[in-house]
Order: sequence, then C-alpha cells, then structure tokens
Amino acid sequence: MSELTSATSATAESQIAPNYVELVKFLVGPFLESPDRLKVDCEVVQSRMRVLLRVAFDGEDKGRVFGRGGRNIQAIRTVMQAIAQIAGYTLHLEVFGSSPAAERNGGAVESPPERRASGTRKSPPRPSRPRT
Repeated sequence: MSELTSATSATAESQIAPNYVELVKFLVGPFLESPDRLKVDCEVVQSRMRVLLRVAFDGEDKGRVFGRGGRNIQAIRTVMQAIAQIAGYTLHLEVFGSSPAAERNGGAVESPPERRASGTRKSPPRPSRPRT
C-alpha cells in the first residue's frame, strides 16, 4: 500500500506547476528600490512545454538587477530555468526595455567602433617615437 501512496504522491507532485511569477518576484525584489513597482508577465505554452517570463521595473534599478557583467540577471535566469526544467518545461526570461547585448554587459549598451568612409575600422593613435 505504501508503493501506491508514493506513486500517487509522485504523480500529484509532477502535476503541480511552479508559481513562476512569485519566484521571480522573490529573486528580483531584493535588488529593487521599490519592489512594488516590479511587473511580471508569465505566459505558459502547454503545447510546446515552454514558459515565457517578461519582467519590467524602474530604469534606476537596472544596474543592480543586472549586476556587474550581467551576473545577477544570469544567476536569476539559471535558477528559473532549473526550476522549469524540473517541471519539464523550457523557460525564457525577458527583461522589458533591454536588448540581449545590454543584458550581457550589465545593462550598458556599447556603441560599435567608428568606421571610416572606406569601411575599415579606425585604429587608435600610435604613440610617437622619441627623436634621437
């Protein structure tokens, strides 16, 4: 009888979906000046076993949420993806108002190097040689 009970509880556990919205609020909230301004949208696509999380917060908090080099947001993504994977889903976490390049650089968007009219990149000036 204990085997039947454990099999039933295992089936019940696999059917319980994680509360992705509350988990993201729990992970992102401590980085924010005003956690009540955090907006989270969760879209679960059952047919593709995919979860799309969209997160929005004040621009002043972006540096703290992303962290140096994007480490904080990457850690949050990793935790959320692991939780989704346990439930049998794939997860994509999207931060509103940022590009993927900005997320990798901790919220800072780098401008591309200047180009000359000929299409080549402008190289930095060389130091002058000492005169002898």
